[in-house]
Amino acid sequence: MTIFKTTHQDTTSNARLGLLSLGHGVVQTPVFMPVGTAGTVKGIHHEDVARIGYNLILGNTYHLYLRPGLEVLQHYGGLHNFSAWDHNLLTDSGGFQVFSLSGLRKIEEKGVAFQSHIDGSRHLFTPESVVDTQAIIGSDIAMCLDVCTPPEISYKAAKEAMELTHRWARRALTHRNNHETMKGNLFGIVQGNFYEDLRKESAEFFNELDFPGLAIGGLSVGETKEEFIHFLAHTAQYVTKEKPRYVMGIGSPDYILEAVEQGIDMFDCVLATRMARNGALFSDDGILVMKKAQFKFDDGPIEEGCTCRACTQYSRGYVHHLIKAKEMLGGMLATEHNLTYFYRLMEKIRFAIANNEFASFKRAYLERFYRTK
Repeated sequence: MTIFKTTHQDTTSNARLGLLSLGHGVVQTPVFMPVGTAGTVKGIHHEDVARIGYNLILGNTYHLYLRPGLEVLQHYGGLHNFSAWDHNLLTDSGGFQVFSLSGLRKIEEKGVAFQSHIDGSRHLFTPESVVDTQAIIGSDIAMCLDVCTPPEISYKAAKEAMELTHRWARRALTHRNNHETMKGNLFGIVQGNFYEDLRKESAEFFNELDFPGLAIGGLSVGETKEEFIHFLAHTAQYVTKEKPRYVMGIGSPDYILEAVEQGIDMFDCVLATRMARNGALFSDDGILVMKKAQFKFDDGPIEEGCTCRACTQYSRGYVHHLIKAKEMLGGMLATEHNLTYFYRLMEKIRFAIANNEFASFKRAYLERFYRTK
């Protein structure tokens, strides 16, 4: 099934525009997805997320499986109804979270056995059960269970992990295609760690399977920025351009721009909301640390031209006060600002691509944001 259409290819890079047709509406790409780990984007109402313009957000299968749990989600008819989110929802497989548990999990052929970080209870994720869980959640895009590996493991270990990911992907796809209730799209995840031949092999493996979209996994897991850039470009050249392409867990402007330049259509990260809760706000001139005394008597908005409440109703001085006083409203205003900033950034990126100016836009933006002149 085809869910993606490229509408314009930038002539100065591999960046492209597209339309992603999902169960709760069409999404313009490239797209940044806010993260709502436990069924909420922290610090902001879902209606405000939608008001900014977002119509695709991320949920976390691992966390939702543990709390509130499948029985609750079934009772409410899925996460859309439960959380009053009327737009598209992507859920990851939980593979990265299980990978992060380290000593609390065991990877086997049948799946991943793990202990809950909440109460120590024991659970098993299989390729099939993860599909079932995301069907209950009601995901518009669901991700396959994969084996996420850290940098600097041996070639042998990386190859074994990749091959297990491939076997799990076949099982998940078969289960999805035979599923009676799942309406969402299942995406595969390319792996291969930091070995060029394995990356190529994994991309070509997934290109041959009937997934409507593909993710490039195993990046932003602790490698250097140079390694990220190299292996993103290396992998992207082999992943089919006929399907939407997704890189998980990237959210700083430089990483987003690198991904867009390589023709990546989708990305997500907690960075924008996490930094907001700590009083760090994004602007075209870099990150503003609102706890600093320099903002105490600043009458101006966080960012000229921004349409968020922090910028249209309050001064930098007031936001500084809220952050310093650890008032809840401070984090809420900062969250709305950062999400508005990233939405506007994506609009600027899409405009630059449409006018075949992405390369110059990227260069000028990075020079100003990171002050690299």
